[in-house]
Order: sequence, then C-alpha cells, then structure tokens
Amino acid sequence: MMSTKSTVTIWHNPRCSKSRGTLDLLRERGIEPAVVDYQKTPPSVADIERALQSLGMQPRDILRKDESVYLDLGLENPGLTREQLIEAMAAHPILIERPIVFANGKAAIGRPPENVLAIL
Repeated sequence: MMSTKSTVTIWHNPRCSKSRGTLDLLRERGIEPAVVDYQKTPPSVADIERALQSLGMQPRDILRKDESVYLDLGLENPGLTREQLIEAMAAHPILIERPIVFANGKAAIGRPPENVLAIL
C-alpha cells in the first residue's frame, strides 16, 4: 500500500470529540496526518475557499450555527455574501465545522469520523 502520510492534513480541535475520534481513526490506519489546530493557526480566506472547493460545499454548509459568535455577528442573515461568511470564519475559526481532513486533492468532514475514509 502506498504511504499517504505526508499528503493527509486535518483541521483539528483537540477539545472536540469528533475531531479526536477522526484523528484516532487515521492513526489506527497508519496515517500520521499533519495536524493543524485551526483555532491557534486560523486558516486564511484563501484556505477556507480551497477547503470549500475540495469539499464541494458552500460556506453555510461548514458554518457552526450553534456557536454564540454566529448569532453575535448576525450570520443567520440570508443577505450575507459568500465572501462575508468566509471572512467571518477566517476571523472566528470556532465557526468552522470540524474536523476537516484533506487527502488526495479532496476533503471530508469527520462527522461521523468514518466519513473521511472515502477520500483516503
């Protein structure tokens, strides 16, 4: 089997059980991903745009609507543009659904963790 160790990255939140479970699942399969604690090292607008492209999703698809900052910023407003939503996620990375795993030019959200197996 070809090693994919260097090609797998996870946007990880160590306080999130789904994120930890996804990281454990990768490691159980012999994959040691590049782990990015995306709250300590927030992704740029361009990084989020690339993630959305890889996921085949829109900003609202990866926006965590249960976070207090979501309501504080008025992000439920349907008139907000794609750019405004992405800028809010870049400024407040807690808003980004987690974890997101990148591998082989694709991405998947680890909810449930097994979702990421499809891109490995």
